[in-house]
Amino acid sequence: MSRTAVFFHAHPDDEALLTAGTMAMLAAEGHRVVLVVATAGERGLADVEPGEDLGKTRMAELYKSAAALGCARVVLLGYGDSGLSSSGGVAEERPDNAFIDADSEEAAERLAKVLTDEGADLLTIYDPAGGYGHPDHVQVHRVGARAAEIAGTPVLLEATVNRDPLLKGLRLASRFYKFPPEFDIRTFERAYSPGETITHRINVRRFAGQKRASMAAHVTQAAGGEGPRTLAVMLKVPAVLYRLIFGTEWYVRRDLPEGTRLTHPFDHWPTGHG
Repeated sequence: MSRTAVFFHAHPDDEALLTAGTMAMLAAEGHRVVLVVATAGERGLADVEPGEDLGKTRMAELYKSAAALGCARVVLLGYGDSGLSSSGGVAEERPDNAFIDADSEEAAERLAKVLTDEGADLLTIYDPAGGYGHPDHVQVHRVGARAAEIAGTPVLLEATVNRDPLLKGLRLASRFYKFPPEFDIRTFERAYSPGETITHRINVRRFAGQKRASMAAHVTQAAGGEGPRTLAVMLKVPAVLYRLIFGTEWYVRRDLPEGTRLTHPFDHWPTGHG
């Protein structure tokens, strides 16, 4: 049975990092996959030419990523990228229409209309911490949860990362590699989700090629700032290791008991929903 899954993200490239494998898997299974972004990511660090419209460029990259994943539709809600302060919090200077300043109810209504128009069976958002805490990601959680409630979307999944192996890996790496002074491993003790709360562990290794293509589409995000960006580092990982490292995607579904272990987004379909 074909269903419709809507993936809600804050900026172009977020889909590549957290949900690309799941999106490719569902599209390959014949489900309708819709990608919604709140902003065009026009205030992100990026490697661009002087005078280039970063938002327009990043949306073009998003469409290329979506094509690689088999998305049927891409929707931009049209809010401004809120940006980040130097400390990683809410930026003081931001556009008048910044997503973080948007009325949550109004934004939820706009997303709910997409869900209703699509007859969405599933919506993905982020965990309450917004993953690593970006203000726009926290807003995605608030807005998306409310939109699912308004639209009556049966399944709501929070895209996240298993914090436990991430912390273990960072601590091990710190013994052999000197991280920059501003990098504090302790911040990851509160980021993403602990393993015991994760309900879905999706094996997406068969779709590593599509996931890698999704990452590669976001050319502007491979550089910018004072050094290599996360995507650039990930894309340098050899193919065999890439499948191992990025071959699992994690989600939390709050209406299921802690300790639930599922392997597909549509597992444990809610009673009364077809």
